[in-house]
Amino acid sequence: MSEPLKKISLKIPTLKEDQLITAAAESDPDALPLTDDQMSAMVTMRLVRRRPQLVHKKQLISIRYSPEVIAYFKASGARWQARMDSVLKDYVESHSTGNAKGT
Repeated sequence: MSEPLKKISLKIPTLKEDQLITAAAESDPDALPLTDDQMSAMVTMRLVRRRPQLVHKKQLISIRYSPEVIAYFKASGARWQARMDSVLKDYVESHSTGNAKGT
């Protein structure tokens, strides 16, 4: 079992300490303040790190399948849900007659 996390205590600088820290940072040539242009060009890391959006988004639903069907597809290994989706798409395509119901 892991050890419980220790409580983190933060020491907030006083106004005088904060002014000294700011003055030291502003005088450091390697840590110049960002310009307005640089600030406006920044992008949230959450937007940069996420995967590209799919052209054809899938819908999230809750559906129940028989245990045999799930066992069959899971036994085929990783990406079993994608294979199941592919089989269902093939079925829809082969049974579609141009109408919305696919009958």
